[in-house]
Amino acid sequence: MGDTLKFALAVLLVAAGLVGYYLLDGQATIFRVLSVLAGLGLGVAVGWYTAPGQRLVAFGGEAIIEAKKVVWPSKKETVQTTGVVFAFVVVMAIILWLVDLGVGKLIGMLLGWNQ
Repeated sequence: MGDTLKFALAVLLVAAGLVGYYLLDGQATIFRVLSVLAGLGLGVAVGWYTAPGQRLVAFGGEAIIEAKKVVWPSKKETVQTTGVVFAFVVVMAIILWLVDLGVGKLIGMLLGWNQ
């Protein structure tokens, strides 16, 4: 029950920051942005202490660890892959253009249009 109340409070704080943005319509933009940032910051701070918040933090840490394990392709591999993709797109564009041209001619013949 406690986590539900904390989560509801966090959502209300974020909503209050957004409402503050619109209530401060006549004020300087910096105050409006600070209102949103304050609501977001307070909402995150309250949400941090909930069980789902702690799971999210743990998930984020694990995601960072996994991202560090990624092996990026070399420049040569990247250029080769890009070339293959580009060539494939050009070939497919030509094939689709020819199919479109053929279907257009066929429909023109069926409808009796002189093309």
